Amino acid sequence: MTAAAAEPALRLIGPEVTDLRAVTRAQVEDFLYAEAELLDDWDLDTWFSLYTEDCRYVVPCNDTPDGDPSRDLVLIDDNALRLRSRVERLNSRKAHREYPHSATSHQVSNVRLRAVESDELPVVAEFVVWRFRGDRSNTYVGRYSYRLRIVDGRLRIRSKRAVLAMTTLRQVSDVAIIL
Repeated sequence: MTAAAAEPALRLIGPEVTDLRAVTRAQVEDFLYAEAELLDDWDLDTWFSLYTEDCRYVVPCNDTPDGDPSRDLVLIDDNALRLRSRVERLNSRKAHREYPHSATSHQVSNVRLRAVESDELPVVAEFVVWRFRGDRSNTYVGRYSYRLRIVDGRLRIRSKRAVLAMTTLRQVSDVAIIL
């Protein structure tokens, strides 16, 4: 499918919304489940379309879960440009750890909405991501913190922070997938 042919479908992901204060947990859950499905289907271009132009995707080190990327070491700290580059690399043969792609299963649960702050809806959810590659499997467990905005009448992700609950670095040393 060409990018032009896919474009109209991209705008339909997520509920139509005009007021963040009126967004329901069920709407947010459906949106997060759609995000998880896109990741499991390796439809990374469509997944990237769920993000705002000023987005941020952060995975802090598991020894500093509250770490600030401006002063602390983190596993991943992507703005829109770096996230787009990550998607392009994962979609190519250049991502040796992910070519051919791993099979993944992203499970999202315990979704909680916080009070709207300015033009953003903070959301917290628990996650488990299973990654299967060859005869190996990895499990990543943790908590997502999202900040959602309305863009063109749809929910979009302004930031996503995936805090891993693992206690050793060995378990997270090869996070080549998107959590």
